[in-house]
Amino acid sequence: MPPSSRINSIDALRGLALFGVLAMNLDTAFRISLFEQFLPGTSDRGIDLTVDAFLYGFLDLKAFALFSLLFGLGLAMQYDRLATSARRTILLTRRLLALLVFGVVHLLLIWNGDILTEYAVTALIALPILFFPGWPLGIAAAVCLLLYAVMPMLPSPVSFPDVAGLTRLVQAANHAYGTGNFTRILEFRIQEVKDIIPLHVLIFPRTLGLFLLGAIIWRSGLIKNAGHHSGKLWIAALLLISVGLVITFDTTARWFSGWPSIGSIEGPATQLGVIILPLGYGALVLAIGTIQRGRFLAWLEPIGRMAFTNYIVQSVIAGWIFYGYGLGLMGKMGPASGMVLVIAIYLAQMLLSSWWLKRFRFGPLEWLWRTMMYGKQPEFRIYN
Repeated sequence: MPPSSRINSIDALRGLALFGVLAMNLDTAFRISLFEQFLPGTSDRGIDLTVDAFLYGFLDLKAFALFSLLFGLGLAMQYDRLATSARRTILLTRRLLALLVFGVVHLLLIWNGDILTEYAVTALIALPILFFPGWPLGIAAAVCLLLYAVMPMLPSPVSFPDVAGLTRLVQAANHAYGTGNFTRILEFRIQEVKDIIPLHVLIFPRTLGLFLLGAIIWRSGLIKNAGHHSGKLWIAALLLISVGLVITFDTTARWFSGWPSIGSIEGPATQLGVIILPLGYGALVLAIGTIQRGRFLAWLEPIGRMAFTNYIVQSVIAGWIFYGYGLGLMGKMGPASGMVLVIAIYLAQMLLSSWWLKRFRFGPLEWLWRTMMYGKQPEFRIYN
């Protein structure tokens, strides 16, 4: 998308979501095994416990949900902007197939916690639904999100290891990633994919539902006419964040304190919190974007415009820091130290993104993705 046609608040929101994605990926899937988060209890104490409580309360799954919502919104934007093109379906399909290629390469060669592959597959399923008018989109989104909310009360569609099985997965991952060379890690990463697939199955209804909800929000005109809905956005942000935090902190406090469970509704409440709180974040950023005295979130826009490139670069950097072919720090860094690293990486990417976009129209991977979609190279450099 050319810079002149971008929506600043969406870029800022994407930049904010990217911070949450980096923080959770580094905390739960690079410094330790991806499966360690599913083991009961925590050995963290002091500042590490505080950081973990913050991450799980404010960001865990919420950042990914917000990213899913934004991806669906972006897909709907592309769909509408190609409305006059006879090649709309072909171009969008090529765009998603190109994303699938990126995702598979990322998953196999860099990090198997990749979300791009699931996004590409889910978006290919969502694409035909975009041809329908608003109400089928609404029904499909509601069904998907309701299914995600009640899934903890239903028989699991996939088998998941018990505590002993999870412990073995964690130990094997810590050894392979923490000490292996690139070849050994590549072999283990591919072997581990079969254990990660069930996690993607479990979040698929949420991903599809949020894709469709993002499309509905775009078609509602709320984004394009946010200035006319400032009051409603502030009220929505207050209500959604308040409800989301009550749900989230109630379940998070029990996780970290050992408080008794609220029974069968705890699972659905947790799932709903994952959806409600990110919607509140989104409404808040849009509301802030309507303030006329200044663009308070402009500092987030460059990193948001280059979110695709920055996401992949984050994986490359974290892999070098934690894996055996780099510094080999897996299992040797606590949550607090990890958060310092997250902030350092994010600040560096903010500065580099701002520098880059003063010279180029797109991030490097955004440019390549656009080239693969259209079959021709868009103008890359900015000539003053």
